[in-house]
Amino acid sequence: MKFLIALIGATIAAGSACALDLSAKFDSIDGGTLAVSDWAGQPVLVVNTASQCAFTKQYRGLQDLYDTYRDQGLVVLAVPSDDFKQELSSNAEVEEFCELQYGIDMPMTGITSVKGITAHPLFASLRDEAGYVPRWNFSKVLIGPDGEVVAKFGSNTKPMSKTVTSQIEALLN
Repeated sequence: MKFLIALIGATIAAGSACALDLSAKFDSIDGGTLAVSDWAGQPVLVVNTASQCAFTKQYRGLQDLYDTYRDQGLVVLAVPSDDFKQELSSNAEVEEFCELQYGIDMPMTGITSVKGITAHPLFASLRDEAGYVPRWNFSKVLIGPDGEVVAKFGSNTKPMSKTVTSQIEALLN
């Protein structure tokens, strides 16, 4: 009986861990596919972006964050989305805008749904397992090297803020 209780307890404990869909493939904005699992063992900051938003200037901060910490293992994944009706109409337009305006070379997906019934499987699992749904463009979620959600940041939180960098530095040390 004690064994059965221990087995049930272990099963419940194992089932309560976050099971994010890190292997769900995104179309890459420049061709091919990518997934958060491509960077297993590294911290990944996932950010839903839009080219025609008041927060669009955060692209510069995201690129600066990537430049500052990428050699230590940080990945910043930009996920353009038109869920808030502020994205350009094609992947080609988004890619050109980001390269010309901000010199973006961080990984970037094609235009992707991040909320609702059409949400990409990663974002659906973030909603279901971690209670994370982007409230607006440039919402951020930090996924640790172990694949667990470490922190969530709203649109107003600047990428190079101490709030963000302290969480990243803790994962890199």
